[in-house]
Amino acid sequence: MVGKMALMRGRSRSTRPVSKRPPNWVIYQPDEVKALIINLAREGKSQSEIGNILRDEHGIPLVKPITGSGIQGVLVEAGLAPRIPEDLYNLMVRATRLRRHLERNPKDFSNKRGLQLTESKIYALTRYYKKKGFLPQDWRHRDEIVTI
Repeated sequence: MVGKMALMRGRSRSTRPVSKRPPNWVIYQPDEVKALIINLAREGKSQSEIGNILRDEHGIPLVKPITGSGIQGVLVEAGLAPRIPEDLYNLMVRATRLRRHLERNPKDFSNKRGLQLTESKIYALTRYYKKKGFLPQDWRHRDEIVTI
C-alpha cells in the first residue's frame, strides 16, 4: 500500500497524466498560453491562482507540455517572477500570523508548536532555494518582514 501511495498526488489523490504531450482538446498555442500567464501575473495573480484559472476557465490542464516550461519559467522569462517563491512566502505569512497570536496568547502551547513546525519548514525550504539558486546565499528569513 505504501508504494501505491507514493505515486499519488494532491489532496484528491489524483495522478498526473502519463503522456508528456499536450492533450488533443487543448486549442491554445504556446505563445497564447504564455500571453495568458503574463496577463494574469500582471493582474496580480499568484502562480497557483494562475494555474487554477488556466485549468478551470481555459481548459489547460498542464502548462509544461504546451510551453516547454512551467508557470514559474514563463514568469522568470518575462521578468515577472516574485522575489520570494510562493510556497515560502505563504509559510512566512503563516508564521507571522502565529507570532501575532502568540503575542496576545502566550500560553497557547499548541500554536507555539505550530509556529516551531512552520519555522522548520521555512528553514528547510530556504536551504533548498539557496541551493537551487532561487534565493541569494545571504538571504535570511528573519530579515524579511511579511505584512498581512
